[in-house]
Amino acid sequence: MEKTPEPQGENTVNGFVVVDGAASFIDFLVAVFDGTERKEAHSPDFYAGDGTLIHAEVVIGNSLLMVADRKAGWPFTPALTQVYVADPEETLRRAVERGATVVTPVSPFYGGYGIARFLDPWHNVWWLFFPEAGGEVSWEEPAEPGVVYTTLLETMETLAEPAAGG
Repeated sequence: MEKTPEPQGENTVNGFVVVDGAASFIDFLVAVFDGTERKEAHSPDFYAGDGTLIHAEVVIGNSLLMVADRKAGWPFTPALTQVYVADPEETLRRAVERGATVVTPVSPFYGGYGIARFLDPWHNVWWLFFPEAGGEVSWEEPAEPGVVYTTLLETMETLAEPAAGG
């Protein structure tokens, strides 16, 4: 068996999201994606003394997403994250119920998968991928750009820091 650099059961690549209001963001991840916070990784910034988090970890499915509060002077940096889900409609419903905006409705994509996207209250963009019941969808260039293409461009062109308070 080949030795890998990551600990057993861990992923090779893990995302890190920095937001204003990390504790609320963690609650969002738990509610929308059935995530689980790793309590042993919950690390308040003792040096700042303001209750913010310098590090936290949320497990979603078999993946890890690290989270921290943004510090004064740090730029707004949106995360662009893909998540495989079993029920995109339910995931979108949960997200919208918690302040997200649907960017791309549930749509056919390619390779037997569908896609949907949402913008969370912290202005991170989430790509939801899910198995399409219809099977393989071919990837042919349509005469006109479709909703999957246009909604991404519109969102990225208007992506900006959320108003204070999320």
